[in-house]
Amino acid sequence: MDENQIFKPRIDLSEVQQTFQAIQDEIRGIIVGQDKLIEQMIVAIFCEGHILLEGLPGVAKTLAAKCVAQATQADFSRIQFTPDLMPSDVVGTTIYNVKSGNFEFSKGPIFSNIILIDEINRSPAKTQAALFECMEEQQVTIDGVTHEMEFPFLVIGTQNPVDHEGTYRLPEAQQDRFLFKLVIDYPDVENEIEIINRHQTHNHKLDAKNINAVLTKEKLSAVKSAISSVVVNENVVRYIAELVGATRTHPSIYIGASPRASINLLKSTKTLAAIHGRDFVIPEDVKEMVYPVLNHRIMLTPEKEMEGQTSREVLKHIVEKIPV
Repeated sequence: MDENQIFKPRIDLSEVQQTFQAIQDEIRGIIVGQDKLIEQMIVAIFCEGHILLEGLPGVAKTLAAKCVAQATQADFSRIQFTPDLMPSDVVGTTIYNVKSGNFEFSKGPIFSNIILIDEINRSPAKTQAALFECMEEQQVTIDGVTHEMEFPFLVIGTQNPVDHEGTYRLPEAQQDRFLFKLVIDYPDVENEIEIINRHQTHNHKLDAKNINAVLTKEKLSAVKSAISSVVVNENVVRYIAELVGATRTHPSIYIGASPRASINLLKSTKTLAAIHGRDFVIPEDVKEMVYPVLNHRIMLTPEKEMEGQTSREVLKHIVEKIPV
């Protein structure tokens, strides 16, 4: 039997792959040396999952978020979180209309398709709590009235891991609502040289506004429909459940991942398989998605944190321990 016949997908994934490639090519024209980050962000878009970007100042967290938003033909809003920001500044409030004599709801900036929340950890818990309902249920309830969010709805938050002055730790319940936590590192020397050269010769072109919007709402719906047909073998499902379950019994972990983590791990692996042209998930897909899905959902014991152990090391140990 011909090899192409053996591995020919049972469902048509060409639109998924073409859309992924088109978005990737657009963003690569602006962001240098972050191919894995770009791939994971596109996976999150296809899953309609929220992204938490963490990195030191100057590593293009905000630029990456704006590039993703610009590549999607949808409404975009940006909210700069500050310590004095109130919940009504995010979700909106009911105001009295003098002309009509009625109270009317004035929508906040959260009512958009892609929302960039810059320095998300700079607002107190009261403001963070305003995001809980809309991030999970894609709706906002004000004065007993529920307001639905439009499709697609995606929150991209950025935070600095070392600047603790005037910041607040994100509540665990809110972190759990992010599909991925992606950590952006410094570029290597070769990529940094490329960044410098680009700014020296093409500075006017290195703006997210120059990215073409290649992903429409209709195309995203078609992509999600195709991804939902990707097959996940029951053994792979068990593997996912055992990996997530191991975070709840590991001696280095104080709080393990929730069932929401298992669901998100499943969704992201199906999307990863689809963009690589496979209509089935393999264990390598699961291994690749373990860290971005789980790293912000586990809390190490105080002893291990004092010893300098990281969530990446613990998750690596779990992956090595659980047999495929």
